[in-house]
Amino acid sequence: MGAYSETEKRTHEREKAGPALEVISGRRSYRGKYLPVPVPRDDLRIILQAGLDAPSGCNKQTASLIAVDSPELLAKLRAVIDPPVAETAPAAICVLTQRINAYRDRCFAVQDYSAAIENMLLAAEALGYSSCWYEGHITDEDRIGDKMAKILGVPEGYELVCLLPVGIAAEKPGPRKKKGFAERAWFNEFGKEE
Repeated sequence: MGAYSETEKRTHEREKAGPALEVISGRRSYRGKYLPVPVPRDDLRIILQAGLDAPSGCNKQTASLIAVDSPELLAKLRAVIDPPVAETAPAAICVLTQRINAYRDRCFAVQDYSAAIENMLLAAEALGYSSCWYEGHITDEDRIGDKMAKILGVPEGYELVCLLPVGIAAEKPGPRKKKGFAERAWFNEFGKEE
């Protein structure tokens, strides 16, 4: 038997990537109600590990995560979130960051926690759960994240920047409207169609 041709190699690589690419293109932000079905700790652990596996600027690993599945604790967190979000989610992940300078006195905390969040959103989707990235709502002037951090016993030096509800969607998320490929992606030159 001979070696694989370049075409055969690329076809095989595309087939291997298929499931991952389907999860990426199928993920939707979900802001609806969730079914009252607990999320098993093993599933939460997989989602958390996906976040921890994200790339990190200069490997400073500034993102930390707290999974919350206690109904009592979820109720306390919901009590400080105004206007309310994710009221029926059976679990949530709170994303923390540390503002640590990495390279040339630059801090990559936003990039670090953003990569962690996207990994967790994709892991949740792959496991059959829905979620939504709530950040601005948490970090606005009213500092809801600080109130949440206090409830969770987060020490000084960490900032709670995001809430990811996790659960099974009660309704199917609707289609999302995305601009076409040629409106946002090009080869070799801005705006140039091939």
